Amino acid sequence: MNARRLALLALLANLLLLLAWYGWLAPARTLPAGFVLAVMLAPGLPALALAALRHRKAAFWASLGALFWFSHGVMEAWTEPTVRHLALTEVALSLLIIGGASWDGLRARFAAR
Repeated sequence: MNARRLALLALLANLLLLLAWYGWLAPARTLPAGFVLAVMLAPGLPALALAALRHRKAAFWASLGALFWFSHGVMEAWTEPTVRHLALTEVALSLLIIGGASWDGLRARFAAR
């Protein structure tokens, strides 16, 4: 499996996780659930659209959104023990997105000359 394809599959898994987390499993919050869901899904939607068009920069945009999700997952895991398992899953998927999007560049950079 291609590293970019793995990153985009992890992006899709992360978007489904966030949809389940903030769509159905969300704890009571002060902000409306639809607003929170829109904010959480917004970084991945451009990457998903580019992936549907088979654009070569889709993995880059997915990894850019994954930086936001990584930070969010660490914050939630640290402060909310009730959703720690969801937050750590979000962190793992974010790392998978970033690693998959960066793999080809890292391999080319550190290849033996």
